[in-house]
This record gives sequence, C-alpha cells and structure tokens, in this order.
Amino acid sequence: MDAADEIDLDVTGVAHGGVFVARREGRVVFVPDTMPGERVRVRVTDARKASFWRGEVVRVLDASPDRQPHVWAQAGLDHPAERRPGGADFGHIALARQRELKLQVVRDALTRIGRLDVPATIEAASPALVGDIGGDGAAHATETADASGWRTRVRLHVDADGNIGPYAARSHTVVTVDELPLAVPEIGLAASRLPAAPPGRIDLVRPSDGRVRVILRPDGAKAPDRSARERVVERVAGRAFGLDAGGFWQVHRLAASTLFGIVSEALRDAGGADPDAHHLDLYGGVGLFAAALGEAAGPAARITTVESDSRATEHARRNLSEWTGASAETGRVERWLERTVTGAGAAERDRLAAGIVVLDPPRSGVGVAATARVAELQPAAVVYVACDPVALARDLAAFREHGYEAQTVRAVDLFPHSHHVESVTVLRRTRPRR
Repeated sequence: MDAADEIDLDVTGVAHGGVFVARREGRVVFVPDTMPGERVRVRVTDARKASFWRGEVVRVLDASPDRQPHVWAQAGLDHPAERRPGGADFGHIALARQRELKLQVVRDALTRIGRLDVPATIEAASPALVGDIGGDGAAHATETADASGWRTRVRLHVDADGNIGPYAARSHTVVTVDELPLAVPEIGLAASRLPAAPPGRIDLVRPSDGRVRVILRPDGAKAPDRSARERVVERVAGRAFGLDAGGFWQVHRLAASTLFGIVSEALRDAGGADPDAHHLDLYGGVGLFAAALGEAAGPAARITTVESDSRATEHARRNLSEWTGASAETGRVERWLERTVTGAGAAERDRLAAGIVVLDPPRSGVGVAATARVAELQPAAVVYVACDPVALARDLAAFREHGYEAQTVRAVDLFPHSHHVESVTVLRRTRPRR
C-alpha cells in the first residue's frame, strides 16, 4: 500500500486525539472526520509504519445517523483537507454522540493505560451567575443550544504572506476563515477587523468585562506587546480574579465557574477542608482552586498555591488576600514538593496530612516523581483536575501504588466540537498514615 491509494473502511472505534479507528488486514488505520458506525472511502496519507497507517476521508459511503452538518462550515468534507481549520475535529458529530465518544476515550484510558476499574461520567458545562459572564450577560449564562460560541480565548497565526487565521487541522498552514463559530461573538467581530500584522501569532482575549484584547506575538520577539500584561478581571461565583490578559485562564466562558463548582463539591465529598490543616493548590495559576479551598476551610484557612509563572503568582497573592493564611509561591511544583517533603517539621507534616491537595497540572500530567512526593505528604485527600485522559490514567495508577484510590472520574465537556475533555476526580488515602 502506498500513500495516495484509496481504500474503503468500516470505522469501529475512537482513539485519543480526535481520530477514529478502522482496520485493514489486521492493521489499524487512523482516520479523522468520521465516527464509529460509518463506512468511508479513505485516501492513505501515511503508510510508513508496519503497525498502523493514517488516512483522510474522501467520501462517506454509509453515514452514521449522528452525522450532522459541520458546526464550522469550512471544516467540512466539502472543503480540501489542507484548507480545513483545526480545533473542531468533532464538529461533524451530534453533540450527545460527541459526549458519548469522549466518555469512551476517558474510560478506555482508565482501563487500558491505568489498569483501573473506576466509574466515569460526563456532563456539560454548568450555568454560571449572570454577573460572572460579561458581554450580554443572561444570553451567556448557559450553554448555547448547539454548544457554539464558547471560546473566550482564540489564537490566530500570521504567515509570511500576511494571511491571518487558524492553522489547518494537523498542520502549520495558516488558513483564512470567514467565521469563528466556536468563539464568543465579540472575538469573531474583532477577528474580522484585524489589521495587517507581522508573521507570528495573534491572541484574542475576551475577559468578563466583554472587551476584546488583541495581543501581538511576532516571530522572533523576546516578549509579546505590553497589552499581554494588562490586568484583566474574570468573575467566578461572585469573586473577582485578576490576571494578565495574556496569562492562562480557562477557555470556555463557563469553564472556570463549572470547575470551581465541581472542585467545591469534590472538597465536600472528600470530607470537607479541615480549618486547622494546611491545604495545597499545586499548578495553581492565579488562585482559582485555592479560593475554593479557602471557602471550604474558612477565613483562617492555611493555603499555599504553587505556580511556575511569576506573574500568575503575583495575581494569586492579590486574589487570595482575604485569607490571612494564604500564600502564593513561584516555583516548579516538583522542586517545591521536594523541599517541603525534606524540610517540613513534625507539626507541619501533621497539618499537611490533615489537608487536601488540589492538582491542576498541564496536559502532560503530574508525573511519577511529583506523584510520589504528594503521596509522601500523606494528605487526607487529593482532588485532581485533568485536561488529558491518558495523563490522568497514568497518574491515578501511580497514586494507587502509593495508597491513594480514585473514587470516580467526573468528565466535563468544556471543549464542545473538539476531542478535548476535562475531568475531576477525588483520591482518598486508603492506607493508615505512617
């Protein structure tokens, strides 16, 4: 078989990463833009591996009843593959089926990667307080009927010819587009009015005040323009969280409030946050989950949030100022944990063992070394917020080796029409404290 050959395949499964699974003479073929239950004609794009091939759909021969017109018209099969924008790889699938497939990916990772028998569920984003949303308020307080218009942060690219747009799917080719249907309307309007820009990136950010910030990140520049450091405010559960316009914040307009609520429930499920304990928020950003810990433990709560981004740490100190026992430290989580494990005295170890650790790591997960260090502190419980199901499964398996068992995995669809999925789980200490 050579690249560019065409074959007819029956699609039988979904794989992590937004592609689907078919088989040809015992060999796996990964194909995007389809779904289980479909028969498709596929052009082979990569036949170099003996164990698997990659292909692209040329024609749908037998469509699933869950196929719908693509939510982003330009990403549909009637456009050339090299001109389809990325970021909406599930946009051709009915929303309910998207969520079934995402849950299947989460469950598969737990069983196949983690060797775990842990129940998992999936749900949509939760409604938010109208005052937390910004823009036109009430219209944004719940998910739209088709789960579009949710991105409050969009990254576009500028190529050497001055074209501005997203990358094509699975490519670094810039494609110009007429619409950004996954973005909130304010960002779509701002994108349509962008002037010429040098090659590089353009970030569009719409915080809770409803005004879009345009941040230029030219290739070769040592830093983005000064607008990236403008302090903006996001509102969650009636609280204000300051951060840099160019700093990290959840992308879905309902994500921060949804996760704040789920983490707060998880803290209650873990038995509550002891007001006399020392609680940790690791990979803490600007303090979103540290605030959830503070609300659970009370005004005298002792909370430490750790984050490698010094600007985020500065904002976290201000965001958590109502708790006199709260501190925000800049550093790599792994190194901070190592210092704490080796340097804490007996009384401090007791406070940490009575506390709860919240983890919100990057896509790569916590990792074996940091997992071991967290377990050495012997916290009463761990609340893990994950953006990658495979990394989550690996980390949960590592925690199990150290005496921490996951109770359930609560997946949340905070990235509709894409393959991404967020998950929250509570781990409890199952061995007596040493």
